[in-house]
Amino acid sequence: MPAPSFWFNAPDRPGLRARLLSPLGWLYGAATAARVRKAGFKADVPVICIGNINVGGTGKTPTAIFLAQYLIANGHTPHIVSRGYGGSLTGPTQVNERVHKADQVGDEPLLLSAFCPTWIAKDRAAGAKAAQGAGASIILLDDGFQNPSVEKDLNIVVVDATRGFGNERVLPAGPLRETVDAGLKRADLVLKIGDSDKPLNTSDVPQITGRLAPLPTGMPWQGMPVLAFAGIGNPEKFFATLRAMGAVVIHGEALEDHQPLTPQLMLRLETEATLKGAQLVTTEKDAVRLPDNFRPKVLTVPVRLEIDQPEVLNTALLNAGIEPK
Repeated sequence: MPAPSFWFNAPDRPGLRARLLSPLGWLYGAATAARVRKAGFKADVPVICIGNINVGGTGKTPTAIFLAQYLIANGHTPHIVSRGYGGSLTGPTQVNERVHKADQVGDEPLLLSAFCPTWIAKDRAAGAKAAQGAGASIILLDDGFQNPSVEKDLNIVVVDATRGFGNERVLPAGPLRETVDAGLKRADLVLKIGDSDKPLNTSDVPQITGRLAPLPTGMPWQGMPVLAFAGIGNPEKFFATLRAMGAVVIHGEALEDHQPLTPQLMLRLETEATLKGAQLVTTEKDAVRLPDNFRPKVLTVPVRLEIDQPEVLNTALLNAGIEPK
């Protein structure tokens, strides 16, 4: 289901539904606050958590890719630990992109495994222990900001620049897993992704900005009619990226986040694309879930995170005991 529109009303005008659901939001926030107070496993290497206060996609996966590449370039050996959402394996298991499928390990870990060693584990502490034992000099926790099972040395909160914190209400009254104040008290750095002049009040927490830029692949997108589909947190961002590249989006199919790309669904999209003379195109994350016989038929648009204020990121890393080698 798409997020309710009232979640993104102005905080001072949340609407009747948000007000009626606020008592449930208070209970949800209280449960989160109680959970995060628990002590977790302390790794022998620095742990960086890439999380969010919002539910849904804010750009955590591109951030994990960026940090993995950034740390490798600075002489470190990062390993990523993920819960493996949508996968059947409980782990801890090191993801092998040549062996595993998305329905086993989840789509995000399958994508991330192309950049650095990646582990899935329903028990994040067990995953962190496995990564540490396999030689990780730094552990990147993909999500888990509200999960206390592993102690973190650096908490990075990723926020969508356009949506911000929405109406600033907690589920189900709004899009938050906990209150903004509670989340920011544990945050060491806020990363705002996207082109938006909308101010984001993060109190005294250092903030950096960034954007997702498509990688040049040599594909002549200008004027190309495409049928785009995306099962990410905010599919409209992907469709907007295609339009900015010059593609003509004949139809944008917004799927559920992590939605299985069944043969029936793909056949429907292929038939529609053929009738409209359009090329099928999707995101990197969705591409790993494609049925094998559809992989040659669908173009993929890879995007990478570019950040401003790298000196602020370097300071946060140094504060966490992470230095260039």
